[in-house]
Amino acid sequence: MKEEDLTSKVRIKKYRSYRGQIGRVAPNVIGRDFKADKPNQKWTTDVTEFSLFGRKLYLSPILDMFNGEIVSYDISTTPALSQVMNMLDKAFAKVKDTEGLIFHSDQGGQDNHAYSQKALKNNGII
Repeated sequence: MKEEDLTSKVRIKKYRSYRGQIGRVAPNVIGRDFKADKPNQKWTTDVTEFSLFGRKLYLSPILDMFNGEIVSYDISTTPALSQVMNMLDKAFAKVKDTEGLIFHSDQGGQDNHAYSQKALKNNGII
């Protein structure tokens, strides 16, 4: 495009789930230390919007910071609380011992919700 002096006139509105202050529900325990010494020590998540065949879809994965493995994920047509809860349920079914695990997110609306916070707390997750 650059060689032909072409520019894109299409603007895509990006999905932004973050709607709050950092540390509003939980303090930033991770800081910038995204390395883990062992599996299931630190997990991270974020909802990502993408387009497939002209349809908007939302991917919500949990990644293990030890090796980048996807612990669980959910794909939905809307970025709703049910998507995050399904993702968490799949993770808890796969990994039984989550006591003391650190869960890092941008604390968007779904992450701040009382249901997701309760699910994390009930599983011993920081």
